[in-house]
Amino acid sequence: MHKILKIVALVLSLAGIGLLIGILATGDEAIKAGDNAVVDYMSYVAYIVLFIILLSVIIFVFKNLFSNTGSLKNTLIGVGVFLAVLIVSYAVSGGDTMIYKYGGNPVTEGESHMVGAGLIAFYVLILTAAAAMLFSGIKKLIK
Repeated sequence: MHKILKIVALVLSLAGIGLLIGILATGDEAIKAGDNAVVDYMSYVAYIVLFIILLSVIIFVFKNLFSNTGSLKNTLIGVGVFLAVLIVSYAVSGGDTMIYKYGGNPVTEGESHMVGAGLIAFYVLILTAAAAMLFSGIKKLIK
């Protein structure tokens, strides 16, 4: 498996280098004029690399989760707490009665409610992270 990943990485790296040289050889003026074939191919290589990275991360995360039941329990607790924060944030946030426009279209009360919930969840999570870092730093200083 490791050798296969090395070969795939080498092939994609060489393709990226070749396309980069093609972009540099084409020049800015030609690309701005509409000759985007090389840029399009470079985008496809980037999408392939992104897909491979996401797939490998998902596979290895689930492999490690199910091989170690202790980490699975902790992960499920973390996901549950995160969902609880989202649910409480949604319950606390209220829809705004003002009429906002986004792209010329009025924003609905439900959309405003979701934005408010997202902001509240963000604030709760950032304060929790800051408190955890502060607590960890104080704990290290005491030891």
